[in-house]
Amino acid sequence: MSKSAMVRARIKPELKSRTENILHKLGLNATQAITMFYKQVELHDGLPFDMVIPTSTTKRTFKSTDEKRNLVVCEDAKDMFKKLGM
Repeated sequence: MSKSAMVRARIKPELKSRTENILHKLGLNATQAITMFYKQVELHDGLPFDMVIPTSTTKRTFKSTDEKRNLVVCEDAKDMFKKLGM
């Protein structure tokens, strides 16, 4: 079947540039990435990832970590499990 349908979208130039650089590293162009996304939507009969609205706790945590507060830094997985008490 011939590929003749077009998809058009307006996005911020910075987002387009950063994303296309990542896609290039993966060996993909924008058309291939969009096709993959559409195929995954079709296969999942919806978005191929969870869409949720962050809770107030999650928003506070994001703000805190963005400000480099309340971070727990681990040397490796073993250290992380130790700090988690596991």
